[in-house]
Amino acid sequence: MAFTQITPKMIEAQVLPGQRLYSQRGAMLAYRGEVAFTPDLMGGQGGVMSAIGRRVRGEAAPLMTVEGNGTVMFGHGGHEVHLVHLTGETLHVEADRLLAFEGTLRQGTVFLGSQGGVMGLVRGQATGQGLFTTTLQGQGSVAVLAHGGVLELAVTPDRAVNVDPQAYVAHRGDLRNRLTTALGWRDMVGRGSGEAFQLELSGHGTVYVQASEAKL
Repeated sequence: MAFTQITPKMIEAQVLPGQRLYSQRGAMLAYRGEVAFTPDLMGGQGGVMSAIGRRVRGEAAPLMTVEGNGTVMFGHGGHEVHLVHLTGETLHVEADRLLAFEGTLRQGTVFLGSQGGVMGLVRGQATGQGLFTTTLQGQGSVAVLAHGGVLELAVTPDRAVNVDPQAYVAHRGDLRNRLTTALGWRDMVGRGSGEAFQLELSGHGTVYVQASEAKL
């Protein structure tokens, strides 16, 4: 694993010759050794057209490429950092929650409508997360940002998990998402529970939930 947790809000990355890391621009806190930081204009492995398309929609977090020989400390905005190690599966995560990830991972973009039809589109509009989400797939580590730390919840075929959309951070595995609603007349007049929408994840995998409904 390229990343080591130093504090709940800071990680250290080992950078080796011939290897590459990606991180949010401005996330470097300190470094040792001969390390170079360059803007990533290609959108990681997603390609230039993917990067341009997402920036037009305001749904891409600018990245930088990290290369050389040394160690780098990353953090951002005082948010908690959670490490996820992938062993071939796919991680779905909002772009602005990506702190850093190894260059061994393949980056892509998924249209939410393809993961839940019309309700996938509703989810994007209702949660403010946009209509696209970032995917990372392969062997490697990812550092994600969250408010108040992250809880990992297992999802099994016989037990779905319902999450407040604002508390959702990421998920991995063979999961389907569906936005459900408990909207009734009390919600319409402002006397409801405040939990009118929930994101239901079913299948087999893991969902990552932050201890807050605050956006980054």
